[in-house]
Order: sequence, then C-alpha cells, then structure tokens
Amino acid sequence: MQELFPLAAGAVIGLFVQRLRSTNLKVAVFVVLCIIFGVLGSFISGELEESWGFISVDMALVWLGALVAIGLVAAWRRRSSLLR
Repeated sequence: MQELFPLAAGAVIGLFVQRLRSTNLKVAVFVVLCIIFGVLGSFISGELEESWGFISVDMALVWLGALVAIGLVAAWRRRSSLLR
C-alpha cells in the first residue's frame, strides 16, 4: 500500500512532462520531480525513520510510474494518429 503514492506521483509527473515543449526542459523537470517525489514518498510512508536506503526504492517507483505513463501516452497518440 505504501508504494501507491510513488507510482501515482510518477504517473502524474509523466503526464505533466508530456505537456512541456523543450526536450531539455522535459528531462530536467522529469529528473527533479522524480527525486523530490521519491524523497517525499519515503517521508510520507515513514520509511526514512528506518533507513535512508528506502529513498532509492521510492525514487525508482516514481521513475517507473512516470515512464509507464509516458509510454502509454506515446502509444495512445501513435494509435490515434494511425486511425485518422
């Protein structure tokens, strides 16, 4: 249950990053937001009290959620352009 926040935050980040124009800006915002929300996810779940090692796990979950969202949006856009 504690992994839902990082995955959902990653999905929102992935959807948000799609709206930016510049590729360099997309990458920078993607990295910064994944780090911030990974740390925030560890803090919210209380895992930081046990070990700082949980930050890397939560950051990976945020990255995974974001990459899945980006991939789904790209597939949806490709499919919709083929159907036109």
